[in-house]
Amino acid sequence: MRRLQRRRDSYRQRGLVYRIAWVTAAVIVVVAGLAMVVFPGPALVVIPIGLAMLSLEFAWAQRLLDTTLERGLEAKDIALGANRRQQIVGGVAIVCGIAAVAAVALIYFV
Repeated sequence: MRRLQRRRDSYRQRGLVYRIAWVTAAVIVVVAGLAMVVFPGPALVVIPIGLAMLSLEFAWAQRLLDTTLERGLEAKDIALGANRRQQIVGGVAIVCGIAAVAAVALIYFV
């Protein structure tokens, strides 16, 4: 987070064209991450990267990124504290979710 704050300070000194290009690239990254929610891909990695890029320009993106990171840490703590039964149920739920997305993709896009 300290590195992001230093980056934010140097970002403010950049020109308008650079900042517009940066925001455009950030929006593309976030949209790609959102597409990865439906299609295969590392959405949980790509979306926060896009939010981090947007947070250099917009306060709302910084707040959303902070909230996302806090909830991610909470989810990690919960996952680490899960017992064996919860891990199995979670794994089965993930497999069922992937199967459902694949089935929808096959039915509607093939």
